[in-house]
Amino acid sequence: MPRRLLQRYLPHPDALRRRRSLRFVSHLIGNPSLWMLTRRSVANAFSVGLFCALLPIPFQMLLAALGAWLVRCNLPLSIGLVWLTNPLTIPLIFYGNYRLGAWLLDIQVRQAPEHLSTRWIAEQLVEILPPLALGSLVASVVIAAWANLVVRLVWRWQVSRHWKARAWRRRRHPPAAREK
Repeated sequence: MPRRLLQRYLPHPDALRRRRSLRFVSHLIGNPSLWMLTRRSVANAFSVGLFCALLPIPFQMLLAALGAWLVRCNLPLSIGLVWLTNPLTIPLIFYGNYRLGAWLLDIQVRQAPEHLSTRWIAEQLVEILPPLALGSLVASVVIAAWANLVVRLVWRWQVSRHWKARAWRRRRHPPAAREK
């Protein structure tokens, strides 16, 4: 069942509340609805985490934590999914978002120079930012909705499969046969 798999990897709320660095938010971390592993809470956590991960903003983890608190979905899963955008994947994801935004705005994609530098990016920021922002917002909304749907369907499929296996085991070994 998906719940057992997720519980194996997620931290325990008591362990986080005891950490000195998190004591100032211990009353928020202690909310049981932020730690439940239900189909709804996990699917919404995927939506919140992936939405925040694809936005080109700082403090994505803080935004994901706030989103998890507002939506009452699984907090550690929301925060963990933000790490989809890490130093290795950020250039590819944001370049894809930029290209999507440029396509939506019907503007020509800027070609990067042979030697990409922060100075070039700073000079081009005014022209890069609108397509990047639009592309990131559209990609975030679409992927968050898609992830929510996929998680709900996979969870439902797993539960249905588990029920069918349990019914098959019961038919194969009826309770009366087990008692003898």
